[in-house]
Amino acid sequence: MRIVLFGPPGVGKGSQASMLVEKRGVTHISTGILLRRAIREETDLGLKAKEYVESGHLVPGALVRELANGALDGAGYDQFVLDGYPRTIEQANWLMSDLAAAGTSLSAVISLVVSDNVIVDRLSKRRINIRTGENYHLDFKPVPAGVPLEDVVQRKDDRPEAILHRLSVYRSETFPVVAFFRDRGLLHEISGEGSFSDVCDRILQVADAGS
Repeated sequence: MRIVLFGPPGVGKGSQASMLVEKRGVTHISTGILLRRAIREETDLGLKAKEYVESGHLVPGALVRELANGALDGAGYDQFVLDGYPRTIEQANWLMSDLAAAGTSLSAVISLVVSDNVIVDRLSKRRINIRTGENYHLDFKPVPAGVPLEDVVQRKDDRPEAILHRLSVYRSETFPVVAFFRDRGLLHEISGEGSFSDVCDRILQVADAGS
């Protein structure tokens, strides 16, 4: 299984990647998580990226590529699920080239499709503990008893108007990448609605068929 998970914020990519790790033992490669870890641990790459983050600029694609390739190499370029990479046509070309150089290729690119109403409902119910950084969800992971309610807030970008803006930006930026993989016969669009288990089963049907 060598797959890329696509989908807008709130579609459940992280949750599905975690389930794939449990069910198939694959390596979850999230460039966002890797980048934050590299910055926190002050690795050479993390220190380079930190300069861009602190100055309010996007981390250059070349650094993200290096980060992704390090993780892919650690996974032996096999049995992985990529989340958050590639985000641009340039990165998509890099990924195809780097996998080919390692003697392999993607088995599938899976785009999770969820209606805007469901995404707004999901994200608008997220909360964060400002002291611990822990995330909660009013439906799926309620705030535990004993946690001071004044410590639990809603992020500004989880408000409905902000979510709709994020969805618009996502679609305008990633549409070319989705088209890139569709043109190469790799793209599979599946419903991301329903239970986490049902969605995971849909992903596995596609991923196992392409392995």
